[in-house]
Amino acid sequence: MTIRHVAARAGVSPATVSRVFSHPDAVTLETRRRVLAAADDLKYAPHPVARSLARGRTGNIGVVVPDIAVAFSSVVVKAVAQRARQDDHALFVADSDDRAADEVRLARAMAQQVDGMLLLSPTMTDDDLRGLAADVPLVLINRQLDGVPAVLMTSATAAAHAVEHLHALGHRELVYLSGPANWSNAARRKAFEDTCARLGLRGTVLGPFEPTFSAGVRAADYVLAGTATGVLAYNDDVAVGVMSRLADRGVAVPGRVSVVGFDDTVLASMVTPHLSTVRLPMAAAGTVAVSLLADVLRGADVAARGPIELTAELVVRASSGPAPVGAES
Repeated sequence: MTIRHVAARAGVSPATVSRVFSHPDAVTLETRRRVLAAADDLKYAPHPVARSLARGRTGNIGVVVPDIAVAFSSVVVKAVAQRARQDDHALFVADSDDRAADEVRLARAMAQQVDGMLLLSPTMTDDDLRGLAADVPLVLINRQLDGVPAVLMTSATAAAHAVEHLHALGHRELVYLSGPANWSNAARRKAFEDTCARLGLRGTVLGPFEPTFSAGVRAADYVLAGTATGVLAYNDDVAVGVMSRLADRGVAVPGRVSVVGFDDTVLASMVTPHLSTVRLPMAAAGTVAVSLLADVLRGADVAARGPIELTAELVVRASSGPAPVGAES
């Protein structure tokens, strides 16, 4: 089916049909209705760009991430891209490099070029988020704000399970290696501190550290300056960096120090010993977020449903083991 068939059915020229799909304001309402009805009858599908213009949309969606080099971000973006492609959306990606000011600037610029936007673990203020949500349909991943649709992962509950796991192995002094100043880190840190207090453990928070392997290498020396036998890291990148440095210093994992990460990225199974970690449903979060955004673009009151929570779980592997003999009991 071609544009000429639609023109014949509507009783207009092919040029008029083209204008309906590319510059609808240049055609009278009655003519536009006839052309769209003819296209619908003939099941004519115009080029996606023309179709988007006819609807007053760009056909683009955007996602702003804190650091595309971190495995967590790349897994989420991959899932977002796959789902966006299924919905015939082009995807714009921006990396804020974990800087709130850049995050705001990039998001505001992107808002002018997309139909809707996803923000992954945003660190901008609540007021900035509300201002952005007033300008462009918005879905948050790993951040909660009243009135804005969100996809959350139950990482706080899983962080508590990680502390309980180390407690059950006999560890009585633990360290949490804190990450960036974002919503998810705050939730994990609180769960760590609350669970340590509930179980009577000595819990220390170190950081914040960047969510990177090199930051984990630096953090390991701070861990060894104390007497903790168990480490819960903000993410797998940091955890693997810690394990690398401990190996360099001849410190056995888990013989002397047990290490637990967060995310369950591919790193967790590549490192030796394999990393115990909290498995976050990263790909599912990206897919669900795009579905939510599609609902918003269709006019659904998604925010009224409240945030969607996806379950995280502790995956026990070889990097966590019994507390060393002689550790404080």
